[in-house]
Amino acid sequence: MPNMSKKQPTDKPTHHYITGGLVLVALGLFATAGALAVVKPITEAAPPAVYQARQTLSLPSTLPTLPEVALEQSPFIDETRIRSGDTLAAVLQRLNVQEANLQQFLVQNEDARSIYKLYPGRTVQAALDAQGGLQWLRYYHTPGTRDGNEFVSKWLEVRPDGNNGFTALEQAEATETQMRIAEGEITHSLFGATDAANIPDAITFQMAEILGSKIDFMRDLRKGDRFRIVYETHSHEGKEVGSGRVLALEFNNGNKTYDAVWFQPEGESGGYYDFDGKSLKGAFLRSALKFSRVSSTFGMRRHPVHGSWRGHNGVDYAAPTGTPIHATADGVVDFIGNQNGFGKIVILKHGNNISTYYAHQSRFADGLSKGDRVEQGQLIGYVGSTGWATGPHLHYEFRVGGKPVDPLSVDLPVAKVLTPKQLAAFQSKLDSFQSHFQLLAALQDEGSSAEDAEVKLASAE
Repeated sequence: MPNMSKKQPTDKPTHHYITGGLVLVALGLFATAGALAVVKPITEAAPPAVYQARQTLSLPSTLPTLPEVALEQSPFIDETRIRSGDTLAAVLQRLNVQEANLQQFLVQNEDARSIYKLYPGRTVQAALDAQGGLQWLRYYHTPGTRDGNEFVSKWLEVRPDGNNGFTALEQAEATETQMRIAEGEITHSLFGATDAANIPDAITFQMAEILGSKIDFMRDLRKGDRFRIVYETHSHEGKEVGSGRVLALEFNNGNKTYDAVWFQPEGESGGYYDFDGKSLKGAFLRSALKFSRVSSTFGMRRHPVHGSWRGHNGVDYAAPTGTPIHATADGVVDFIGNQNGFGKIVILKHGNNISTYYAHQSRFADGLSKGDRVEQGQLIGYVGSTGWATGPHLHYEFRVGGKPVDPLSVDLPVAKVLTPKQLAAFQSKLDSFQSHFQLLAALQDEGSSAEDAEVKLASAE
């Protein structure tokens, strides 16, 4: 059965940039057409007589050069990526930075502390003048992060102060946002399909979270399931620095289609809604763990400790100790602590007389206590083997009116739909994404590639 474990990609990448409705692609097509229009066939006919006279031109012995001042003002910029086990001295050596006292400054200066965290894969740049002197040093320690409604790139910038010393200052700049469209097909796992489509892992995690109340991505995936997705990426100075938000998603699972669109009603917080305008946030997630396997289902079973046949009131998910556990819906902490065979357990109360149990934890989320409000997807603890557990796993229960029901088969509650006014605004936003999906679906039926979709979308613009 397909699962979400990460495998090598087996499908051809199919992701694409959409910038300004693909106007750039359209301009490229028009530019190509214009170039073709001025090309004329070569003929062997003799040129008109007026061109028979030849003229010899004298070229200067030396070509003009750029002023030396201009060359001196243009720094030489070198760049390196931090490697595993790198030291600050090794990084500066690769960048040919030989400033006296620079390393000592970076170690001792309070404003330069971020350079202690040399994350492998992060970028360090140095600008040197014609004499090899340092003009600036930049460490992109946080290449992409959300800051309020903006996505920003953050870096430490160090410059000479003109007095044989240096200054260090944290910098931040808003990134550019692009929109991508991609499609894929499940052959082995969700990660395998998204890797083949060059979809970032952060977007894959979002896909699982958004449709987690509809699809159990550990049990329900089938070979041949397909998805189409529109999502954001962020870049700074031409380099991709992070993934943004999933904007629209359509997932065909077996004979059912599930969909989601990001929408923020005026004056309210944003969230995901299906194509009918029903909120997905209020629904319960099928699983409290993102990646695991069901080791014991709901119903009668032989107890692993006592050996007798007893009713099993929940579902057990086998996972390594320390695996994060997330709340399956908004709720309030009704109990947190040790409780007999459950070991370390968190019990959440939800609306409609529903409660959920998360047992055998190794430890709880920091700061979580009774009476706290939690949101769907919020971290509440970590998988363990406390209580009557023979190995690390999560025991998850879903109770209605105090009575346990099977969380894998129960009809989970759904949230309210948008108001008529909000629905009109939502529909306007949805239409633009649906046109992309419809075109991709039509091209799939024709056996065409997703690249053809970009050309047609550009022509439509």
